[in-house]
Amino acid sequence: MLRNGIHRCGIYRLNCRLQHSRSKSLDDIRERLSSGPNFQDFVQNPDTSNDEWKDYDGKLKREKGENERLRLPPWLKTEIPIGENFSKIKKQLRDLKLATVCEEARCPNIGECWGGGEHGTQTATIMLMGDTCTRGCRFCSVKTARNPPPLDANEPKHTATAIASWGLDYIVLTSVDRDDLPDGGSKHIAECIREIKLKNPKIFVECLAPDFRGDIECVKTIATSGLDVYAHNIETVEKLTPFVRDRRANYRQTLAVLKEAKNINPKLVTKSSIMLGLGETDAEVEQTLQDLRSVGVDCLTLGQYMQPTKRHLKVIEYVTPEKFKHWENRGQELGFLYTASGPLVRSSYKAGEFFITSILKSRNER
Repeated sequence: MLRNGIHRCGIYRLNCRLQHSRSKSLDDIRERLSSGPNFQDFVQNPDTSNDEWKDYDGKLKREKGENERLRLPPWLKTEIPIGENFSKIKKQLRDLKLATVCEEARCPNIGECWGGGEHGTQTATIMLMGDTCTRGCRFCSVKTARNPPPLDANEPKHTATAIASWGLDYIVLTSVDRDDLPDGGSKHIAECIREIKLKNPKIFVECLAPDFRGDIECVKTIATSGLDVYAHNIETVEKLTPFVRDRRANYRQTLAVLKEAKNINPKLVTKSSIMLGLGETDAEVEQTLQDLRSVGVDCLTLGQYMQPTKRHLKVIEYVTPEKFKHWENRGQELGFLYTASGPLVRSSYKAGEFFITSILKSRNER
């Protein structure tokens, strides 16, 4: 689970309404997007449009056998989360007993998203089914247990209530893995989506869903729940998957889930995300992009892996903004509807939500 730097989506994401002409082609959609805000319009720091980052003379890559942690480069430093909006949204989530991936995954953008930035817009990614996962991926700081607490039957209504009060156009849901449940929690997630749509039929819902160990019936439950964007992260290249992800997560299984979601519901926008800096090669990243396109994935995000605690995988390399720009361009060349690539990009990428919203609205106008 993307899901992004200190990004300024402000009025773009929640208040702006694109004026769409009717279109039946991908080129028309891209033309409208290109005339609107671009990647840099959503970025506060760093400014990758200039070459200031090139002046950094620190070490960016650990050599084989080195154990010392790399020093954080300036383009990955973020502001401390403070402010009235930050405190307000945190209290509301606590009162409703809701978890967020923003906190559990130690997202570097929590201050901007919860604090609202210069436009005062508050956003959060709700994490369903509690804060404890049955898997133990080596990059993730979410708590793990073989038998987490039982599901909260009130969570669907509480989630819908919170989201309705925020007045959003687009919401991102994610969840822990619950391999202890017969259906992996798929029915519970689907009920949350239905409750959200019931309170606001016009809202677009993205769900960063588990793989349900490849159970296609569980995938179908989510894909036919009224969802707009089905997201499932491949996380890393195939060679590194056994060392980075839990043993129950599988590279080919992820591709199969994304492919089946689209087969089950062709109207879905599908989305995935890749972390860079774990020791992957350019050739392996290229192959991963091609694999995702081969199963019909529409949207892609690429971001820098950042070690959440000393117990987790160390960063092998801090990838430069220039290289992230290369992958953004490559994603466009391969035909992704939208590619977000940057050091602080995460799968829940606010600029991405803006672009995906424009795509969904275009489709609805046809």
